Amino acid sequence: MTTFAELGLAPDILRALDEMGYLTPTPIQEQVIPLALQGADILGAAQTGTGKTAAFALPLIQRLLPFANTGTSPAKHPIRALILTPTRELAIQVEESVQAYIKHVPLRSLVVYGGVSINTQIPILKAGVEILVATPGRLLDHVQNKTLMLNQVNTLVLDEADRMLDMGFMPDLKRIVALLPAQRVNMMFSATFPEEIRKLADSILNQPTFIEVARNETAVNVTQVVHPVHHERKRQLLAHLITSRDLRQVLVFTGTKLGCNRLANELNKLGIHADAIHGDKTQQERIKVLEAFKAGTMRVLVATDVAARGIDIEALPFVVNYDLPHNAEDYVHRIGRTGRAGASGEAISLVSESETRYLKDIEKLIGNPIETVIVPGFEPGVADVPAYQSRPPRPDRPVERSAERPSTEHRAPRAKPAASRDALFDVPYEPSEAPPAVGTPALVRPGPKKQIAALFRSPVKPDSAGQ
Repeated sequence: MTTFAELGLAPDILRALDEMGYLTPTPIQEQVIPLALQGADILGAAQTGTGKTAAFALPLIQRLLPFANTGTSPAKHPIRALILTPTRELAIQVEESVQAYIKHVPLRSLVVYGGVSINTQIPILKAGVEILVATPGRLLDHVQNKTLMLNQVNTLVLDEADRMLDMGFMPDLKRIVALLPAQRVNMMFSATFPEEIRKLADSILNQPTFIEVARNETAVNVTQVVHPVHHERKRQLLAHLITSRDLRQVLVFTGTKLGCNRLANELNKLGIHADAIHGDKTQQERIKVLEAFKAGTMRVLVATDVAARGIDIEALPFVVNYDLPHNAEDYVHRIGRTGRAGASGEAISLVSESETRYLKDIEKLIGNPIETVIVPGFEPGVADVPAYQSRPPRPDRPVERSAERPSTEHRAPRAKPAASRDALFDVPYEPSEAPPAVGTPALVRPGPKKQIAALFRSPVKPDSAGQ
């Protein structure tokens, strides 16, 4: 069995790994680290949760050891390694790992992302950092403000490159790459490899080594199950599963931000503590929600795919697909949030009839059928009819009538009740001969009738103010 020491890592790095409980390298770490230490460009594919961050971060840190120093001058701490991620959460997660790996090494790291004030990041950048983790948009903000320089970067890492393309970062990536030195080590990791990713790899990487470890496969320690259910009863089934099984720390995926908010609100109404995380939340709100969920004070976290990228919770027990993803690869990413680093987990999917085509795509991708279990009382095709739908049929539609209740066609017409009438209306009008009281306007009697059209033909003097 290979050890981290056998991969050629420095003692200070091995000491940090030992304190973190890292015993043996994962398959992707075992393949990537030796090549990256030699300075080779790498194009990697691996399922989420297999230790991909350590695979590129550890050799990157090892190659920066000759530049490590305790000097206070910013000139001694230029940016030498740049790690780009598609989302804020993933950027935060990666930088936290880097911080742990360099615990005993005099290197500095920083993470920059949008959604928070850029002014809090500028002083740290000016003091100097060797390793910068960033989202593309915020990095370009700093470039435009001239608060950082990229002319000494010797290592570039693109993490989850396919997601960057999905989020429209291709123009930003091209601008960033153009600012980097031509001589550098490049590492790109992606779950899928469409034509756009291959073109991007050809433009950035230099004769890369392709490493693929269990791509599009799900972890064997994750139990997967499908619960068929009518789409109108998904919320009730989810609440039933959580309460009847007393599930804790449940990460639930929805397809839209609106659905994310609605589901969290409905669960709270049922007494299940839940909150939502999606792209419309501010970064401070997202951090607060994630911290509560990680601490276990929140029972359910409802998330969209983009917001859930980078959520790394140790021993997360449950992932629920409330809405099946339309892209089969996203299913692998979703359930990869559980069963990480050898821990066990459970992935539950609530599937309506309209989602069966997505389920077939997922099973084809992972190469195995997923066990189907019907929950008693939530059989597919059976839906509760809300009270507002229990209305009488429209009269123009045929209705079957029972023998005990004959049709209204043979009924005698119902007599209308006599309308009450004020006696005053039956008294004839008699004009009063008495003069009007003081202050009471006299009755204006009608004069000769005049056609309305004549009123429009009457000459009207123009208003001088309107000229």
